[in-house]
Amino acid sequence: MQLVQSGGGSVQSGGSLTLSCTASGFPWDDYAIGWFRKAPGKEREALSCISNKDGSTYYPDSAKGRFTISRDNAKNTVRLQVDSLIPEDTATYYCGADRRSVQSMCETQTWALDAWGQGTTVTVSL
Repeated sequence: MQLVQSGGGSVQSGGSLTLSCTASGFPWDDYAIGWFRKAPGKEREALSCISNKDGSTYYPDSAKGRFTISRDNAKNTVRLQVDSLIPEDTATYYCGADRRSVQSMCETQTWALDAWGQGTTVTVSL
């Protein structure tokens, strides 16, 4: 199983960016993909999770509003769009894959998912 992330980088406040997570080596429909982030000194935070099979999504309350998750089944890719960026969005962003439900995946407190992307850094400046 492999997840390869792309996107990220340095962005100014108020802007938007899209992160991508492309999967290979496992049955796409059997899995959900989630986006998480980890900022220095803070706990890992779930942003959104999506079912590859039916496209159902889950957003934790803390992530509702500025984050949009989507999937492209033809490319085995899940994307996360982040709008109205603020400096507090500065973090390393990770995608993960697992067979659990989207809500269970987004609510998990562990790193014990079936696969993780390599992480991508997002830096938001004023």
